[in-house]
Amino acid sequence: MAVCGRPEGIGSVRPVQDTEDYRPVVPDDHFSERVAEKYDESLQDMFRPDVLDPTVDFLAELAGNGPALELGIGTGRVALPLVERGISVHGIDLSPAMVERLRAKPGGDAVEVTIGDFATTRVEGGFFLAYLVFNTITNLTTQDAQVECFANVAQHLEPGGRFVIENFIPALHRLQPGEKVVPIQMTPTRLDFDEYDVVSQTLVSHHYRVVEGQLEVMSTPHRFVWPSELDLMARHAGMTLRERWATWTREPFTSTSPSHISVWEKTT
Repeated sequence: MAVCGRPEGIGSVRPVQDTEDYRPVVPDDHFSERVAEKYDESLQDMFRPDVLDPTVDFLAELAGNGPALELGIGTGRVALPLVERGISVHGIDLSPAMVERLRAKPGGDAVEVTIGDFATTRVEGGFFLAYLVFNTITNLTTQDAQVECFANVAQHLEPGGRFVIENFIPALHRLQPGEKVVPIQMTPTRLDFDEYDVVSQTLVSHHYRVVEGQLEVMSTPHRFVWPSELDLMARHAGMTLRERWATWTREPFTSTSPSHISVWEKTT
């Protein structure tokens, strides 16, 4: 399963015939203007009603009438449908370019957004729901940052408030001894693969596309994390696991599930 919560846009462009010596470079700014420009287009499948509606249904049920906090709000794929249902959403995002795309959409001006690192940025008010979808927890590339994120969420939640994370299960079972690469997709014009470092518990997600004779490349770093490790982070932040599912439609989570939807409740 490819790591999501990461851009599929352009990192660099080179003629196809000049790629024999190419080595992907992970950029410092993964969500630049160039990435934001094509972000929604590159994730069209994630906007399909059969994909997005169950996500919104699940979160709306947990939010009730209370305000919700989205970490890594991006272009508003999830926040805007929640607002349409009458739920007040406040977002945190590090990328002004992504937030500009949100603002340009119908209803975008109704979403308050704070620019900053969602692991540490504080906003005013208390929330009944906080959520971090589409594998975006892995954009925090150290364990310390992920721990900080849980602590930050706990400070924002009202007692009894819920924290929801959607994340993939690392595909280490697909690695043969000594191998580091898991292929995701390969077509005549596209190649996606994840490069794992199991010692540091990190990976780099690589994306290559041929567009009009040019090679577009994006490589982004991630820290993969297991559900049990997230449970421990939650416990240290004063939260307790309440639900864990394989999908937004509440399919049972099993040993073969490629991803999970986890819900923790603030209990202390």
